[in-house]
Amino acid sequence: MNNSLKNIQDTQLCNNIDKLLSEGNSFLEKNLSDLKISSYCYQINEAVNELSLEEEIINELIEDYVIQILKSTIFFYKHIQELKKNKLENRPLNYINIQNLAHKNLGVARNLHIKDAEKLLKLIMNENDLESLEIYIKALEISAIKLNPLCAYETLNLIKAKNFL
Repeated sequence: MNNSLKNIQDTQLCNNIDKLLSEGNSFLEKNLSDLKISSYCYQINEAVNELSLEEEIINELIEDYVIQILKSTIFFYKHIQELKKNKLENRPLNYINIQNLAHKNLGVARNLHIKDAEKLLKLIMNENDLESLEIYIKALEISAIKLNPLCAYETLNLIKAKNFL
């Protein structure tokens, strides 16, 4: 890939993240106002005190969490597409893959005291409505990007590059 195309793609990705950050809170307020997560701001000191770890270590764990959530959203959407196809074909709907992935991520969110993600992952684990699942997953993605926008940008860039290969 030549440098000018890469720069254009980087700029587009950066613009998409900026847009997601600026529109994220309004998306959360519009679709999930009852959860009261649109103005949530992560408090790292809760995790530092609870886990008895240095803030630097918690920040590294947050980066790992953001990476994992952004990767997980790809699989969540893939599973939702499979469920939609099964629904159209009148086949049974099995949510176990979504539930297991949400459960796995919920443990990390709980340990790091990421309150908005905890709420969303609990909803994802128990939801059987595909439209609601898509909203919750989009909200989870917004939550992860808000935690560490630079890490999110780099992760999405790597995912995009990997998919290009």
